[in-house]
Amino acid sequence: MIRLTIDKVLKAAGITRYELAKRTGIQYQVIDKYYKNSVKRYDSYVLERICVAMDCEIEDMMRR
Repeated sequence: MIRLTIDKVLKAAGITRYELAKRTGIQYQVIDKYYKNSVKRYDSYVLERICVAMDCEIEDMMRR
């Protein structure tokens, strides 16, 4: 199973979920679902926006 590690990326950068929502233009509720790994299907648009906002690669936010 693939899991997101957005929580670790945010913690390392010192950024909150609210700040990430503002930077990406994505609703806080959507960011929160990705943060809590409660998403059934990953949206490539959302993942790309998060990567751009965090200046990271997709591999930095996922683990197996």
